[in-house]
Amino acid sequence: MGFWYFLILLMGLILFVFGLFMKKRFKLPIRIGLIFTGILFIALSLFMFSPGSAEIIVDVFNLNRS
Repeated sequence: MGFWYFLILLMGLILFVFGLFMKKRFKLPIRIGLIFTGILFIALSLFMFSPGSAEIIVDVFNLNRS
């Protein structure tokens, strides 16, 4: 699973940097969307890398099948 979290982190960094340093080809809402999506991907991957995140996800989505 760590591979997928690292891939999400890499995609988030690419989107964030691309949104910050892109030329004026795209309009402002598209740039803001790329930056915001990159930040969300980075935050999600860092959260999933942290210890105990699996238990938090189980509690949030009620995945206990007992």
